[in-house]
Amino acid sequence: MEYNRPASTSVYNALFDAAQTRMDKVAIVYEGDAITYATLLQKVEQVIRRLKSLGVEKGDVFAVFGQNHPEHLYCYYAASKTGAVFVPVNPNLTAAEVDYNFRHSEAKVLFFDDHVEETAKQALPAENLLHISELTAVQSEGEEPHANIDTSDDFIITYSSGTTGNQKAVVLDQRAQIDVAASLARMWGIRGSDTTLVGLPLGYLFGLSTASATALAAGGTVILLRRFHPREVLEAFGRHAVTVYHGVPTMYSMMMEYCEQRALTFDLSGTRLLICSGAPLPDEVSARFVAKFGKALQNYYALTEVTPVFGRYHDDPAALPAGAIGKAAPGATIKILNPDGSDCGPDEAGEAFVRGAATVKRYSKDEKLTAATLKEGLFRTGDLVTRDKDGFYYIVGRIKEIIIRGGHNISPAEVEKTIVGHPAVQDAAVVGIADRIFGEVPIAFVVLRANTVLSADELIAFLEQKLADFKVPRTIYFESELPHGKTGKVDKRALKIRAEQQALAA
Repeated sequence: MEYNRPASTSVYNALFDAAQTRMDKVAIVYEGDAITYATLLQKVEQVIRRLKSLGVEKGDVFAVFGQNHPEHLYCYYAASKTGAVFVPVNPNLTAAEVDYNFRHSEAKVLFFDDHVEETAKQALPAENLLHISELTAVQSEGEEPHANIDTSDDFIITYSSGTTGNQKAVVLDQRAQIDVAASLARMWGIRGSDTTLVGLPLGYLFGLSTASATALAAGGTVILLRRFHPREVLEAFGRHAVTVYHGVPTMYSMMMEYCEQRALTFDLSGTRLLICSGAPLPDEVSARFVAKFGKALQNYYALTEVTPVFGRYHDDPAALPAGAIGKAAPGATIKILNPDGSDCGPDEAGEAFVRGAATVKRYSKDEKLTAATLKEGLFRTGDLVTRDKDGFYYIVGRIKEIIIRGGHNISPAEVEKTIVGHPAVQDAAVVGIADRIFGEVPIAFVVLRANTVLSADELIAFLEQKLADFKVPRTIYFESELPHGKTGKVDKRALKIRAEQQALAA
């Protein structure tokens, strides 16, 4: 489905255009402070002055490391206006990872907050560091001129999870960030009357661009939390009359657990969109959320490299079929291909090659990876996808995670979804390990819900009623929690190592 592509000449101008008729309206609420659109523009000017005093101008790179602050957004727009390149740094990184981000991106300076101060000082020399409060230390006197830029100029470098080696440096240009806000606004019906609650870290594009910048480009209000905490998020819904919230499945699970353990209830009736992305949304989690809060979670699919890809349109009268992720997002191009490069037919699983409103320009300093993942302008997702006759898409697994047992392909996502369907299970992860007879077998790591009891034999019996025999894990490890990587996703590499060690010890 198409959308009206904005004519804005920069991300900053998209914000400026939205602000023109609402200068006195509150743009951002942060820890009791209400920042109007007029003040937001003034703060951006202060940041530009500070960056210029440090020698950061067009084409130069700078980074911000810490929990959520309005300064992240000031930097986003300041970089756009000056033509600089902004690197938002994941607040959970180690000193070595921060050092890698900084040096690989060739940033001139890294701004840090109190929460990450020790890590920042371990990572970099003092001459490369400034506290985040320094960003607005210079008073703005008038308006800085807009740099002469091209919307294809580099704008953002964001680093993806480094679970398989050094982190990948995803480069996006200004056109990508202008278009993604328009595409998401079209799909979700984001408008100036919306109040968007952001508990996602601004060190990721999901929080920075998808949630915050999209809301501001539409002239709405962003309620910005320093970090995610289920109580703070739930209380904010009523306090600020929130209409839109973005989260990952783990966040929604934590919100439910928080309420269930304390017998609490919160009114979410005024919220029209509860968007879920970042990981597959189990049907059980979705159903529990509806039962608890009376609101459905809106499944949504995007990648760091391509946003948006699939989602539910706010004005689509068609019901979302069970298991579907949605339709192609506005402006998205989707191809589902067989291993030989031929097109898959309806309901036939193949790898998804996609292009969205925001698509990776390249991986910085990695021509080999860029060539391997971009094919004729389409990004190779590594996800197995099907499309039905009505245009709805379904994620059925990841190619790299496919477990081949005795010649049979097993999708870990399918097995995990079935395990989580047991009423005693809170979370699950499935990995494959080598087996001398079958080649590979699935192993399950399971987290039980509070105050529940379940044996491995009972869970296996449950799975045998739901899955083909070759898909059922015969080894199950019960855990208090699953390990998570820097991006919040389950660290399956760590689980695979653990499963292999357990097998050797047996």
